[in-house]
Amino acid sequence: MNAFWIAVIGSSALAFITKFLGASVPESFLSHPRILRINSLIPIALLTALIAVNTFAVKTKLVLDHRALGIAAALALLIAKAPFPVVVVGAAVTSALAYRYF
Repeated sequence: MNAFWIAVIGSSALAFITKFLGASVPESFLSHPRILRINSLIPIALLTALIAVNTFAVKTKLVLDHRALGIAAALALLIAKAPFPVVVVGAAVTSALAYRYF
């Protein structure tokens, strides 16, 4: 057995233990108001970080390119209270035009 398989089995065991411990948390702890507030904000923070990394990074470099213009267009449309499909299409069109012509 080489190092690759040891890493695969070890990470699988760690994932199982983490999931088991997460399922073993008592309900009284999870129903605390502070925990409920934190749990409601975690997906928003993770999605924001994912969007930022995918917009401003190429491998290990920070870049400012057509994707940033798409995010700026989406932000402008959100501030203008546009419907979600309009925001998505507007950001995609802006990003595509910037990619094509700049």
